[in-house]
Amino acid sequence: MDYHLLGLILSFLFCGTKVLAGYPIWWSLALGQQYSSLGSQPILCGSIPGLVPKQLRFCRNYIEIMPSVAEGVKLGIQECQHQFRGRRWNCTTIDDSLAIFGPVLDKATRESAFVHAIASAGVAFAVTRSCAEGTSTICGCDSHHKGPPGDGWKWGGCSEDADFGVLVSREFADARENRPDARSAMNRHNNEAGRTTILDHMHLKCKCHGLSGSCEVKTCWWAQPDFRAIGDYLKDKYDSASEMVVEKHRESRGWVETLRAKYALFKPPTERDLVYYENSPNFCEPNPETGSFGTRDRTCNVTSHGIDGCDLLCCGRGHNTRTEKRKEKCHCIFHWCCYVSCQECIRVYDVHTCK
Repeated sequence: MDYHLLGLILSFLFCGTKVLAGYPIWWSLALGQQYSSLGSQPILCGSIPGLVPKQLRFCRNYIEIMPSVAEGVKLGIQECQHQFRGRRWNCTTIDDSLAIFGPVLDKATRESAFVHAIASAGVAFAVTRSCAEGTSTICGCDSHHKGPPGDGWKWGGCSEDADFGVLVSREFADARENRPDARSAMNRHNNEAGRTTILDHMHLKCKCHGLSGSCEVKTCWWAQPDFRAIGDYLKDKYDSASEMVVEKHRESRGWVETLRAKYALFKPPTERDLVYYENSPNFCEPNPETGSFGTRDRTCNVTSHGIDGCDLLCCGRGHNTRTEKRKEKCHCIFHWCCYVSCQECIRVYDVHTCK
């Protein structure tokens, strides 16, 4: 398969986006919740809004790759919601809007940096996994990175072709990030940081063969990590993201904006770091302009001194406490052989919510 040719074809598909505050967001991030099930349902290309004729043609000709692309974006959104579940901004999606996150991504903030990185990684991850599972005829297992066998094992199984997944993600996420402005430069950087995380976390996965698990023969293959490990890593990068400043340069094509680290005494960001250049709102109060839902009625941890604690999450407004009864399994007994029986208990919990 000609990866370069496929890349050109993919660029036709992914050049169409919705625009928020003058900046394009990937079409899958702009489709809204009604299209979040693309990864599990048949796709009718004509029903996807915003596709130009070339995109529509690609969708019809290469429809088998579309579910894994959509599944990757959905995977990124779910991981974002897990990583930010205890923060003031918890990666909330909007059901009745074409922009899944509303105006939150309009600004060049840390949150926008993380969303671009995790969604880029999600697409690369899902496409790579789909290829290894054999659900697509245009890709498959990786045979380029095997090398010689190791001590006590040999190559086997299906090594996951992360390079192909990254290629698809790169064409998908970066196709419209070619403007000579700072936001495009930021998005390209964070998209690539997300994809690089996939490549950096590839590892050998092995399986033993032999009588009673004696591991007389061991076969190994390249595999992706659990996506949760990718989310954890990028969340750390969010916490240590580098603040940048915008610089303008006059070139033959006109004015070009680039990014420079704001603080010269700090280590400059690498290609694996996230970057931003606008401050985030505090997300304490509802604000339709910034996309903040506020934190009122959010559940908080009364014993925590971190951001999920009632003091910080509730922004100093205090919290309410109520009791809640929950049915849970209890007094479980293992019976030989082989099942477990449990009783059902009612337990009372204190639930704390922000005022």
